[in-house]
Amino acid sequence: MFSTKNLSPKQLSALTALLLSVPIGIGFFIVESNWLFGIISAAIIFIGSYFLIGFVLESFIYRKIKLIYKFIYQTKANKREETYYKYILPKKSIDEVSEDVERWAEQRSAEIALLKSNEAYRKEFLQNLAHEFKTPIFAIQGYVDSLLDGALENPSISKRFLENAAKNVERMVNLVEDLDEISKLESGEQPLYKQNFIIQDLVKEVYETLSIKTSHFNIKSVIKKGCDAPITVFADKEKIRQVVNNLVENATKYGKQNGTITASFYQADEERVLVEISDDGIGISEEHLSRIFERFYRTDRGRSRNVGGTGLGLAICKHIIEAHNQSIHVRSTLDVGTTIGFTLESKRD
Repeated sequence: MFSTKNLSPKQLSALTALLLSVPIGIGFFIVESNWLFGIISAAIIFIGSYFLIGFVLESFIYRKIKLIYKFIYQTKANKREETYYKYILPKKSIDEVSEDVERWAEQRSAEIALLKSNEAYRKEFLQNLAHEFKTPIFAIQGYVDSLLDGALENPSISKRFLENAAKNVERMVNLVEDLDEISKLESGEQPLYKQNFIIQDLVKEVYETLSIKTSHFNIKSVIKKGCDAPITVFADKEKIRQVVNNLVENATKYGKQNGTITASFYQADEERVLVEISDDGIGISEEHLSRIFERFYRTDRGRSRNVGGTGLGLAICKHIIEAHNQSIHVRSTLDVGTTIGFTLESKRD
């Protein structure tokens, strides 16, 4: 069925010229009673109208459309674009041009929304960064001022103040080191040294390293039953050690007294292995789950600072796993516990 919705300028010119020439040709035929004269008149009017209408469309309408396209892409047209404007654009229907403009508008709206989101994230990040540095700096300043005001004369007080100042300096050093590591991971400056290794052995080593911390809260660190069979992965062993170490430390901080930290391992498919670290602690509410891998994001700011850490551990985990071109995820329920899982590449021959 004939449709006028997607006519190109040439087709539109031809249709308009035809609608003009046919009635006029019939009129000449009726007046002159000569069919040949009517046909010739209609043909002349058709040809003249076709070129005139085409010229008007090309010179006025599509010249304006070309300017719109140039404005959309905000660039001086190169040879390829000039060819497009000269030969391809005039063949498009008004509807197709309208679709192009609507598509561009949607893309720009999405870009603006992303920019606003990034700007909000940047502001929040800078506020958090300032707060994280401000706390230890003010603490150090307070201890130093107290020492200068006379506390230095009392050995027991001066030693305690210096020890507290040293702890805050160490906190700042850890913060700077973590920020530096994230920056290197983001920029790709930190290369990965991948090798085959058994993931269960690595987790057992981390458990052993952190055994003093976990035993302090009487927390058991175990490997899930049925996940004992050795699984070999291909990754940067030391980087993955850092990921597992951060996850087990978090599980210790937010786990419950006399609780359990459980590691499980699954061969997801021929190319990937899934590793999960679970605790039975306080859990995370659903509103926070999508943001826990952001730098400095804390689900409970006061409580999180009390248990220590820079607030960058999970962000570092995310960057390390993504540097391996793998994924990391979280599942959690309040007062039930949290599971953080990540994938690794399977063994390479």
